[in-house]
Amino acid sequence: MSFSQFGEKFTRHSGISRLMEDMGEGLRTPGAIMLGGGNPAQIPAMDDYFQQLLQQMHNDGKLAEALCNYDGPRGKATLLDALAALLRDHLGWDISSQNIALTNGSQSAFFYLFNLYAGRCADGSKKRVLFPLAPEYLGYADAGLDESLFVSARPNIELLPEGQFKYHVDFEHLHIGEETGLICVSRPTNPTGNVITDEELLKLDVLAQQHNIPLLIDNAYGVPFPGIIFSDVRPLWNPNIILCMSLSKLGLPGARCGIIIADEKVINAISNMNGIISLAPGSIGPAIACEMIKRGDLLRLSEDVIKPFYQQRVEQTITVIRRYLSTDRCLIHKPEGAIFLWLWFPDLPITTEMLYQRLKARGVLMVPGHFFFPGLEHDWPHTHQCMRMNYVPEAEKIERGIQILAEELDKAFSGE
Repeated sequence: MSFSQFGEKFTRHSGISRLMEDMGEGLRTPGAIMLGGGNPAQIPAMDDYFQQLLQQMHNDGKLAEALCNYDGPRGKATLLDALAALLRDHLGWDISSQNIALTNGSQSAFFYLFNLYAGRCADGSKKRVLFPLAPEYLGYADAGLDESLFVSARPNIELLPEGQFKYHVDFEHLHIGEETGLICVSRPTNPTGNVITDEELLKLDVLAQQHNIPLLIDNAYGVPFPGIIFSDVRPLWNPNIILCMSLSKLGLPGARCGIIIADEKVINAISNMNGIISLAPGSIGPAIACEMIKRGDLLRLSEDVIKPFYQQRVEQTITVIRRYLSTDRCLIHKPEGAIFLWLWFPDLPITTEMLYQRLKARGVLMVPGHFFFPGLEHDWPHTHQCMRMNYVPEAEKIERGIQILAEELDKAFSGE
């Protein structure tokens, strides 16, 4: 008995599958140092808040209501209304609840959207998703129904003081052609923590409109919530932009709630896909988010609790890295947001895949960089010189993990 083409593609091992397997194995392994996964921090103030909120929702009967009823295929109507009002009032966007749909996590949203705008078309042509600034999120890489659905553009690299650097869109060599069906960029970016500038984002928006294709912005870490962004940037949305948001990085990854903000035509398409594939999105996360908006807590907690926690943690982690790794051996992408640091070892004599295996053997899990360049059409040594590191774990685990990393780098550079 054999699988279909769909089955063959989606049952093979992938980068995102390995990441989730390693994360699950690491969580079950005593003493493992998890510097590779994407789980957000369990911030004590947020944990306390969610426990109190859920208790109040239980007392009011709202928790049982969410558990015991289907929502519509666009998701919980009360959240759609509340979120539209919030974005109108806070950001001045001209949107209504008809511009919003929910999905069972952002990963589902990307799967829908990539295959909605790219792949085989009725006229026989094939469209592709363009990532104008690689590296990008490894969870995108295997989300296409067709092979070779993605194409990535190499960035320009700006070297900065104190052993840092920053990626920029190389507009001079950015190709948008007839085969381009969608432009996708994350802001802040997983894995690098990069935040493309307002000017870069506006240029991408103009290019997308000129070519009559959507611009998809993955805003899972951005503003106005959860606010894990340390640069002063302006949020952008218009009917040609598809904006994806999430409740995960508020501290609710188990709620699996993605949010799509787009033109009504796009939202209607997502609603139909939801209905076919999952009947309706889950209700618990949306019920919690709706209560947070009603109480005025969603933006307040993002700004006053979540953002300061991560900003302090990333600064502490960089201090520890520099205690063990010099700027000659390790460059760090400027941390502008998200929950990761992107480390570049320019003269590394082995690949970061080999370094990953050595670290894993010593109980330290990080993610090798080559997974984060989906659709890069030419070999580039840089892809094998970088690693993604989660800076969320406790300080003592981070320091021990960096110490082991430094030891393994010493061995690699000495030829061991």
